[in-house]
This record gives sequence, C-alpha cells and structure tokens, in this order.
Amino acid sequence: MHSRLQAIYHVRSDARAIEDRARAIAVEQSVEMPVTAIEDDALKAEVVGQVEAIAEKAFGLFEVRISLAVDTIGTDAGQLLNMLFGNSSIHADIVLHDAEFPDDFVQTFGGPRHGLDGWRQRVAAPNRALTCSALKPQGLAPQKLADLAKKFAQGGIDYIKDDHGLADQSYSPFAARVEAIAAAVRRTRQASGRATRYVPSLSGDLDAMRTQIALAGEAELDTVMVAPMVFGLANFCRLVRENPGFAFFAHPAMAGAARIAPAFLLGKLFRMLGADAVIFPNHGGRFGYTPETCRLIARTALADHHGMRPCVPVPAGGMTPKRVPEMLDFYGANVMLLIGGALLEARERLSQETAAFVNEVLARFRHA
Repeated sequence: MHSRLQAIYHVRSDARAIEDRARAIAVEQSVEMPVTAIEDDALKAEVVGQVEAIAEKAFGLFEVRISLAVDTIGTDAGQLLNMLFGNSSIHADIVLHDAEFPDDFVQTFGGPRHGLDGWRQRVAAPNRALTCSALKPQGLAPQKLADLAKKFAQGGIDYIKDDHGLADQSYSPFAARVEAIAAAVRRTRQASGRATRYVPSLSGDLDAMRTQIALAGEAELDTVMVAPMVFGLANFCRLVRENPGFAFFAHPAMAGAARIAPAFLLGKLFRMLGADAVIFPNHGGRFGYTPETCRLIARTALADHHGMRPCVPVPAGGMTPKRVPEMLDFYGANVMLLIGGALLEARERLSQETAAFVNEVLARFRHA
C-alpha cells in the first residue's frame, strides 16, 4: 500500500449534496478528470483521491477528509500545496483546514533546523520569552536604519529584524543595508556585552536570495527572514536545505490570500518546511485573528509533532508595550514578542523605551 496523507477541508454544502461534493474535491485534487475515463485499475486505486470521512460541524458546514497519494508530491513543497488545495482554492465554499502527514513524509522536509532552542541559545535566554522589533519605515537610507538598529541594541532587545517591506530598493540596497546595520549592532553588542542579533529580510528570485544570504553570512549573521507565500514554498525549502547554519523567520505576507486555516499554514506547514520562527497577527492588533486562532497557531508551532523541533510563535501586528503583560499571560515563556511601530514612536527615546520593554520581559522570568 502506497503512503497517503489526509487533507482536511471545511466545506459549506447542503447535507444532501455533501457526499457528491466530497467526491468531486477528491477527484479535483488528484487526477482532475472523470474517473470513468481512467483505464488503469492500479492508478484508480492508488492515485485517485479517496473520501475517508465526512462529519457535520455545524448546520451547512462539513469536515471532509480526503486521502491523497504521497507519491504525487515527491519532495516538492510547491507541489504539496498544489495537491492539497491547488484547484479547490478557487471554490468559495472550501477551506483547507488541516492536513495529516505520514512520519516519513515529514522527515523528508525535516522541520526547523534550530527552532526555539536555537533562537534562545543565540541570545543566551534559556527560559524566558524573547523580544524583537522591526526596522521601519521604507524609504530610509542604510545609515538611518543602522542608527535605529543601534538604539534598539542599546535598549537590549534580542532580535532586530528588517520590516518585510525592505527589499533591494535603490534608496536602501540590500548589501549596503546589511553591512551598515550588522556593523552597528556588532559594535553595540561588543560595547554592552548583550547578545542582540540582526535579522535581514530576503527578497527577489532564488538566485538573488542566495546572493543575499551569502552576504548575510559574510556580515557574520546567522538569522534571516523570508516570506514563503510571496516567493514560493519550494524556494523557501531550497534555502533552508542549502543553509543549515541559518535560522529562518517566516513572515505571513500573502498568507491571507487563500482560504487556508492559519494554524495549519503558519503553525504546521511553514514549520514542517523549515521555519524556525513564524510571525503571525496577534488578536487585538491591526488584523482580525481571534484569540482562539492565535492560541491554536502558537500551540501548533510548539507541539510535539513527528519529532520536529518547536517553532517559535511570534505574535505581532500593531502590538504595544502596554500589552506585554497580557501577551505573556496568554503565551507564556515559549514566545517571541515583536513590537515595532509602537517603539519607533518614541523617536529620541527609542533606546529607553526599548529597554523598558526588554526589562519588563526580563522581570517576568527573572526567577523562573
């Protein structure tokens, strides 16, 4: 029997039509043609999607489990998403809610290479929540961004990342930006004895990102940020495999462009493909995720799953220092708190406000 995975969909349908609807999804996500036109019996038995279960979740809403042949995917992360939701994503009544994978299939991708422990070791923080901020806005020259990074580092923050809108623009070329910011953070770290790390954002095609990650390595960096849904899951996987010494932030840009459950996409799939940390919109911020969705993303990223290292949940999106106690109560120690614009509003007091944020987190876990 060939190995199979199970794709789990939430489908809105009339109860009388759900069995036919489920069979149609199974065919659409496998052979995409009338099964009656297939002459090969082995192909029909092994490759055609099979409806494994249908359960009513609420009036007019059904959970449909469909098994798909792992052989149709190989080790291609892009083809995995295609088989799970390629054509069916066009149908407005279907959500890709989750998927369950065989253990050997998960191991072909490998999950995080560094995970929660790796992020903590980099900044000598073995048992507390981590802190992070973002360099903004777009339009600043490299030295201006480096000046902001210096102030964040003076405040003792753990990680300083590029805003995901920073790319390889004419006003801030990647190479010049990374050189300036990495040097500023390194000097401040040497002066203070703290372990602040800089995380540049990769962009462009695969060759461009390979060049960028090489430049990051030359600048003595070992963490980068990527947006898997922007430049492709297969490219993300390739970068992870080619650069085992780097830890990867996964940014959620474009993650809301299709009907895929956030906990599955951000917490499970990005993690399986190699994300060491995943940013997601926290409830009560600029985006519409509920507390339940955020809790599920965090739990999924950290859960014991096929032996993978835990992936760090990074709630973000309009967070403020005032919400730090609430977020720590909600997420606990296994989290990285990302506050960007709300700290940058401090302007000339950026280092002091950053230090206050950092110290509040440190105080919570001082005796842990």
